[in-house]
Amino acid sequence: MTPRQSLLASFIILGLLAVLGTFFVLYATPQGLALSDDSIAYIAGARSILSGNGYHAIWLASNKPVTHFPPGFSTILAVIGLSGLDPLRGTRFVNSLLFGANTFLLGCIGWRMTRSRLASILLALLFLFNASMFRVHVAAMSEPLYIFFSLVAFITFAQYFAAQKDIRTENSNIWIILTGIFTALAYLTRYAGLALLATFLLALILLHSTWRRRLTSAGIFIAGFLPLVVAWGIRNKLAANNATNRTLVYHPITEENINTGIYNFAEFLAPIDAWRRVLIRIPNLVLIILFITLIVLLVWVVTKGLKKFFQPSSDTPEILSFTSTLYIFGYLASIVSSMLLFDASTKFKLRINAPIYVSLLIMLVFFIHWAWQKRAVYWQGLSAMIAIFIFAVSAYGMSASVTQLRKGGQGYASFVWFDSEAMAFLRNLPEGTRIYSNQAGPVYLYTGRSGYVLPDLVDPVTGLPREGYEDGVASLKQDVLSGSAVLALFKFGSESEDVQSIYIQLADGLYLAHNTRGDKIYTAFP
Repeated sequence: MTPRQSLLASFIILGLLAVLGTFFVLYATPQGLALSDDSIAYIAGARSILSGNGYHAIWLASNKPVTHFPPGFSTILAVIGLSGLDPLRGTRFVNSLLFGANTFLLGCIGWRMTRSRLASILLALLFLFNASMFRVHVAAMSEPLYIFFSLVAFITFAQYFAAQKDIRTENSNIWIILTGIFTALAYLTRYAGLALLATFLLALILLHSTWRRRLTSAGIFIAGFLPLVVAWGIRNKLAANNATNRTLVYHPITEENINTGIYNFAEFLAPIDAWRRVLIRIPNLVLIILFITLIVLLVWVVTKGLKKFFQPSSDTPEILSFTSTLYIFGYLASIVSSMLLFDASTKFKLRINAPIYVSLLIMLVFFIHWAWQKRAVYWQGLSAMIAIFIFAVSAYGMSASVTQLRKGGQGYASFVWFDSEAMAFLRNLPEGTRIYSNQAGPVYLYTGRSGYVLPDLVDPVTGLPREGYEDGVASLKQDVLSGSAVLALFKFGSESEDVQSIYIQLADGLYLAHNTRGDKIYTAFP
């Protein structure tokens, strides 16, 4: 087989794996993707764009311009919606295609990184059969699109350095401009895209040989990045007088949040339940594994980067593996700083950790290929055993995930919500009745009515006490007792004591008109 035929065969195989990935998502989600509060915000935002109203929070009665969520995912859903497909259904179509596309892109990254067809296919397979990555794509969230733009940016960045080495290429700057554009698109999908910006800027500084080239390439990259980002910032300032709805306030990372991160990393390491339980039961084992992994990668990337920076004539490290590793630490720094300073509601959940897991898979295949290249029998045997073992465990975990997901919708897509008697009660209320609820998103999704949020003692974003709580409670009760509004409290009794005490205070003195499965609706007295 000629090199050209071999390359074509690799792309055909990756294409088939991409189709398989798309099928997996569609097969596992017959009732639609998993839904959360953020999912409903993206879906409602897309509907608002389609209606010609702009990117507004139509799931809330305030209907303010959205700045907290960047517009990328909602815009894609709106574009798909031009065909007549409602964004709620469009999420399943988009994310199924993205799972296939991301599988293909990772295969391309594996090939460019190693020039090995086997490594390319291995990386695509490990991503395709990774239960954590799969669960990210079966939720109606922006992470799959963010991963897509990030992977394309990695590829164009690598192509920029490849073009510089090719004397036949007249202008390599088009690739760094494209990297800037795709980084901006990633940012407009998730604000964590700033980590990509920092990663590529640092890589340009470390990998170029002269300060002139470093500053020139960084300037061209920023020129590609800024227009879209500045346009979004101007829109936010004009429409809502804030850039991203974030406030600079210090709030420490809680122990609960750290435990959430440990559990999700354990899920990524061991997709088999019995193994994961063993991992978690051994004190600090998951933390030790994470710490050792990060230390090894940090030493590797620092050694490679500083050697190139201080010895410009030395060989340039492999671009994709280098930037992927650099990105792990840039992204971690971005998320931790957000938790500490900008958004107390951000948690180390699977979707937040997902970009790190993608880079870890890239580096896993990079080191497996490195071991295989040693040519010694024991090194090749070890690398083959590791690859086969990880793939087998991943496939088992993937099978269990698909089986579980097919049993029913997840989150707000569950029958518990769309068959809710409380939702039916709300749908039958007179037109114009205001609905105050602790679940304004699902109320909008299943009744088509915009909701009103409840008064709260603490702002979940800043972690600071809210002003005017007592006045808010009094105003809500007055509105309900006037007959113009109702109070809908879902899962009453299942929240923490602090939250439950607020619910009890809100409901005090109101008429309980509906009570099923812990869902309570209060109205004026008949």
